[in-house]
Order: sequence, then C-alpha cells, then structure tokens
Amino acid sequence: MLSTRGYASTNPTSTLEPFHFERRDLGPHDVLIEILYCGICHSDIHQARDEWGGSMFPMVPGHEIVGRVARVGSAVTRLNVGELAGVGTMVDSCRVCESCKDGLEQYCAKHPSWTYNGIEQDGKTPTYGGYSSQIVVDEQYTLKIAPNLPLANVAPLLCAGITTYSPLRHFNVGPGQRVGVVGLGGLGHMAVKLAASMGAEVTVFSTSKTKEQDARRLGAQDFVVSLDPKNLDALANRFDFILDAVSAPHDVNAYLNLLRRDGVVAMVGVPAKPLQVQALSLILKRRTLTGSGVGGIRETQEMLDYCAERHITSDVEVIPIQQVNEAYERTLNGDVRYRFVIDMNTL
Repeated sequence: MLSTRGYASTNPTSTLEPFHFERRDLGPHDVLIEILYCGICHSDIHQARDEWGGSMFPMVPGHEIVGRVARVGSAVTRLNVGELAGVGTMVDSCRVCESCKDGLEQYCAKHPSWTYNGIEQDGKTPTYGGYSSQIVVDEQYTLKIAPNLPLANVAPLLCAGITTYSPLRHFNVGPGQRVGVVGLGGLGHMAVKLAASMGAEVTVFSTSKTKEQDARRLGAQDFVVSLDPKNLDALANRFDFILDAVSAPHDVNAYLNLLRRDGVVAMVGVPAKPLQVQALSLILKRRTLTGSGVGGIRETQEMLDYCAERHITSDVEVIPIQQVNEAYERTLNGDVRYRFVIDMNTL
C-alpha cells in the first residue's frame, strides 16, 4: 500500500483538515500520478457537505487532477514515467455494459467508480480524490495532458471543460447558431469559451452586471442581466441552444421560452431542490429540456486535445491547500474568477 497525504472532511459540518490514508499498490495496468494541481468544483462542496445525500466520510474531494506519471505497471502501454497525465470525474466502470462499450462510461449501467465519494468496481473499496499527493488509476481511465498549456489552468478542464464540451458537441453546436449560457461561473465561463470557439453566437445570462466585461472577453457577443424579466421577454424564440450552468434555484421556464422551435435547454448545473417545469413551455414550440453528465473517457481526451490545439484553458486563481476552506466559502459567494485550483506542492 502507498502512504498518501491529503485533506479530508470527516462529516458534513466539518472543515477540511490534513488526512493520511493509503492508496493501493500498482497493478499491471495501473499508473501512479504525482498530483501537481487539483481544481475545486462546486460539486466538491455539495458532496463534502452531503447536500445531495449519500456522502461517505472521511471524504477526500477533487476530480480535476493533473500531475506527472511517477510509476507505471508492467503492462501499461499508453503512458511513460515523466509524462503529464490527468484524472477526471471517474476512475473505473464496469467496461461491459452498452454505455461503457459506447465510450459513455459516465452512464455505466452498473455504476461508474467516481474519483471520490465513490466505490471501486469490487463494490466495497471507497475512492479518494485529488486533494492529495498522489493517485493510482488504471491507464484506461487516465488522460494525456499536452505540455503546451499552463498546467494549473488545464486542471478544471477535467470537469468544467468536459461538462460543457460534451453537450455542445452532442447537440452539434456550430457556426450560425445562437447559443445562450446561463450563469458565468466555473462551468459557464468554459461554456462561453468553447461555444465561441465552435463558431456560435454566444449570449451570457447573469444576475451580475459586473460580469459583462468578462463575458465579452471570454467570447460572448451579448450579455443580458437576467434579474429583469423584460430583458428576457425581448429575446423570446431566439435561441437554438441554451446551456444552463446554474446550481441555485431558478426559473428554467424563463429560458425555455427563449428557444426557437425544436430548441434545447441542457442542464449541467445541479440545483439542490427540484425545478418546476411548465408543460406549455415545452409543448408550444416542441422544445427540449435535457441534462448532460460530464463525458466519457474518449470524449474527455478529445476535449483536452481540442483545447490544446486552440489554447483554451480555464481562468483560475491558484491557492495553497491551507486555504481550501476559505476557497469553499468564496466559491459559494461567487468570489472567484472563475475556478480555484490547489497547488498540491503546498501539501
């Protein structure tokens, strides 16, 4: 077993504190990654505080992991010692169900083994995430990281990047389409960058007027303060696709009504309480309300390669691990532009 240092929460009301635990020894197909940076995702906070239910403690959060390969198993062929590597939201799946065979491991019929707050495929071993010094992952669930981008800025691509890239690709967003992005946070700012890079005309909807300059810098052509219903009414039936990245309670019908016939609202934010949907918001224009969960391993590698070619990364604030609890509170207050990333050398 491999002695590992990290930070963990021990119950839903505790702060994150130093924590020592053991990783498994390398098997023939495993890769040992020395973690250099790990992003802080809003879902880390939800799960550390058991806001979605079912959290397991002690919990080491973190699924936006980038680092350097320190060791490889005897049968590993894709990665070499010294190369950069990443780990996203999952570290395994059943590999035999229809979804896994289609490269959509996040929808595994058995269960994906999430990078933390999850269970390995043996059904009993808990997983621990990237707020730690090292991680052992099967090479099939390890991503290659291009060396031409700043590593700290790449880390959030492993969740925020793929979570927004996947629905944009699935619904064929491209030139000539009008795309809305609801919420300019960790997910939303990546959605703007990616949709703009795909040639779409992007409009950002935000409750904060102060984010307009950033929205335009990131690639948006228009900015709408969503607190005023009149601003939304003026855009009825305009959009082909809207990505909703808000994790707080809000009126999704207001955005459904902005869609043209056959338009789509894709949910990637996860509000803690159910949203109410008016049937006529969908029926009158044959609109679709859907959701999208991260992305499979193949698509995540595609996204990383896409971003490397176009020099797309996240806007980040790098912090030492000792400031993680402060970063959680600042995230909840919207006080970050647009993702905190932990420098794991400070561990």
